[in-house]
Amino acid sequence: MSEEPQGLMVHIRYKDIEKTLSGNPEQVWLLLNKFFEELLPSFDTARKLTLSVDLKTLAEDSEKVLAFASEGPYILVPRNKLTDNETLALLLLANHMGHRLGKIQVDGLPKEELQAKLGKDAKITSTRLGELVKNEMVTKTVDDTYKITTYGLVQLQKDILPRIKARASILT
Repeated sequence: MSEEPQGLMVHIRYKDIEKTLSGNPEQVWLLLNKFFEELLPSFDTARKLTLSVDLKTLAEDSEKVLAFASEGPYILVPRNKLTDNETLALLLLANHMGHRLGKIQVDGLPKEELQAKLGKDAKITSTRLGELVKNEMVTKTVDDTYKITTYGLVQLQKDILPRIKARASILT
């Protein structure tokens, strides 16, 4: 007693693309593969053009530069090895990572807190934050806090953290 394969129907919807495939299982499988062959180059291209940062890799890259204690995040590199912009970027990176790891409630720091941690006057802090915003490393939020951008995270990971580690003689 042999059974004929039942008809199969697959409906695919992704954003504005919608397609229904039907036939026997083999036909649907072939149509599905063809659909993805045509669509995947677009997915692959979009993926390559999308800025994203893997938290695990970022944490590994930040090792020996940042650390978390029960009191909060700390920069482990001596201040004399950092520029003001690097210090502010690291403070915002630590805050961002702490937020993503569930150690900090809010992903953003007010200018006054950044000024206190930087140890500089309000004018210098404002100027440095303005430079970071202009360079799109940092953004000012609607509630007047500052946070690191995805672009800033990528720049920190690719350029700034390696430079800081080399200057501070931190071996990875």
